[in-house]
Amino acid sequence: MTIALFSDIHANLPAFETMLQDMDKRNPDAIYCLGDLVGYHIWPNEIIAEIRDRKIATLKGNHDEKVEHILTTEESLTLPGKDYAYHLIGQEERTYLKTLPAHIRLEYKISSQNFNIVMAHGSTRSINEYILEDTDQQYIEELMEEAKADILIVGHSHKPYYRILHTAEGKCRHIVNTGSVGKPKDRDPRGCYVLLTLDSINTVNDLDSLKVEFVRFDYDIEKAVKAIENSLLPNDFAEGLRFAR
Repeated sequence: MTIALFSDIHANLPAFETMLQDMDKRNPDAIYCLGDLVGYHIWPNEIIAEIRDRKIATLKGNHDEKVEHILTTEESLTLPGKDYAYHLIGQEERTYLKTLPAHIRLEYKISSQNFNIVMAHGSTRSINEYILEDTDQQYIEELMEEAKADILIVGHSHKPYYRILHTAEGKCRHIVNTGSVGKPKDRDPRGCYVLLTLDSINTVNDLDSLKVEFVRFDYDIEKAVKAIENSLLPNDFAEGLRFAR
C-alpha cells in the first residue's frame, strides 16, 4: 500500500497543481494533507476548492487556525501586509478550515503485527510545535508513547526528513516530516511531498518493509513569485520562494 502525504501548500497554486499532476501519475492508494492550506500567497480559495473536490482528508495547520482570529473588512482588502493573504479567504472556505481535525490516526494489523500511524501538523501536543530532525530523542519517544504512535507524520517546519529511533526496549519508532509543497525552507526551492509504502509483511521493526520516498518537483516558481509581487503581500514572500528560506 502506498500513501501520499503532503503539507504546507500555503496558497501556492502553481506548486500545488504540479504536485497533483505528479501524484496522479503515481496513483497512490490513499492521500492525506497535514494542513496549512493558506497564508503567504494569493490562491487560498482555489487550494481549498481542489482539496474538497478531491475529498482529501486534511488536518488543520497553524495558518488555517489563524484565520479564525482575523477579521476581514472591505478596508482590509486594500491594505498591504502579510495578513492580506488571510483576508482573501472566502466565508465558506473559512468555515471549512475551522472544522478541520487536529490529528489523523490509522491503525494497522499486518502479518499479526499491530501498529499505528499518527499524523499531526506540528506535533500531537501542539499545532505550533516543531519536531525537527535533531529534536531530543527522549522527548520524541515520550511524545510518541503518549500518542501511541509507531509512525509519526508531521509538517510545519517545511524541512523534510525521515528519522528512525531505536528505543531501549529494542523497538523502532519512525518520524517523517513531509516538507512543504508551496514554501520549502531547506534551501531547495522545489516542492516536496512523501510517498510512504507499507509492505504486505510489514512490521515497524523491519526496516526493509517500510519505504519513505521524498518526491521533489520543479514548478513555475516565477509565476508564483510574480503573483506575490503584483499583490499587496510583502515582496519578502516572493524571495522566500526563490531561495527556499
